[in-house]
Amino acid sequence: MATASPRGTTPGPPADQSAAPVSETKAGPLSPVRAPDPRTAKTVLLRRARELALVPALLLLLVLGAVVNDSFLTERNLISILGASAALAMVVLAESLVLITGKFDLSLESVVGIAPAVGALLVLPAAQSGWGTEFPAALALLAILVVGAVIGAFNGILVVKLKLNAFIVTLAMLIILRGLLVGATKGKTLFGMPDAFFTLATTTFLRVPMSVWLAAIAFGVTGLVLRYHRVGRALYAIGGNADAARAAGIRVERVMLGVFVVAGVLASVGGIMQTGYVGAISANQGNNMIFTVFAAAVIGGISLDGGKGTMFGALTGVLLLGVVQNLLTLAQVPSFWIQAIYGGIILVALMIARVTTGRAQD
Repeated sequence: MATASPRGTTPGPPADQSAAPVSETKAGPLSPVRAPDPRTAKTVLLRRARELALVPALLLLLVLGAVVNDSFLTERNLISILGASAALAMVVLAESLVLITGKFDLSLESVVGIAPAVGALLVLPAAQSGWGTEFPAALALLAILVVGAVIGAFNGILVVKLKLNAFIVTLAMLIILRGLLVGATKGKTLFGMPDAFFTLATTTFLRVPMSVWLAAIAFGVTGLVLRYHRVGRALYAIGGNADAARAAGIRVERVMLGVFVVAGVLASVGGIMQTGYVGAISANQGNNMIFTVFAAAVIGGISLDGGKGTMFGALTGVLLLGVVQNLLTLAQVPSFWIQAIYGGIILVALMIARVTTGRAQD
């Protein structure tokens, strides 16, 4: 009578002793070491090179700026670049978190406008185009954050719970919020808010605005969370494969809804920074900002397919665009060319991403 083969294998002739050993399910001291896939290693190296390549590119731009204009590398101008980039950095941080999960949020640029506008209207008297409620400044600032959170939650419910297309939903919200901003302000620019609205931009530490320090801390904390905390690992898992993440026990819907809420709050903080930097709130605050946001995120290595990207790359993308804009301004390049250059940067970054990942983009 034939003896049953272990683990369902079919009986056969004895294995050739000269053949390579077959790895078993349970690793032992004689189990062969599996060499890493060279293609995977190459892809990782290309991604790292793409991310770190922004650093020498940034240094090259600084040298070029010094050649173009003597005042470029002065302390005053460099701090000005950082101050002007702080609001953008917060919105890029918000968008990067959403992109890592594999979704989009185009409405963030409108949150930059509508959230601080609501706070200003609550605190200003009717004689100054406010709603006449004259809230204390602290409550008005809190209301700004609440507005951002509510908008993010609404977007999240539509996208996560109702399974609507994130691109279309947030595009519609961008338009709706833009209209609400113009209607609420009656197309006017709001002035005369309390000093608390401008504190982040006007208060300095080591001669650097507090808005810059806050943005740096936000990027640092988020980077640590993404790298070492289970929530960060969950975001990458969801962006890589939501179904697999769900099968692994990750509460995909809850995490994604939370990301939209956090993104809304971060964008509202960016709106406060922008208000402080400009000194007022116009009816078009945040207009077209989303294009610059995507440019910074994409060149910083944040994948539009989800599941990839680091905060270091995103922050470097912000700094690179800030330097580019300042350099072009000092060179007296018309503003419309700056937008064209940003569009070209996005296309180049997408082509580089195609080469480094080796995958087609949807």
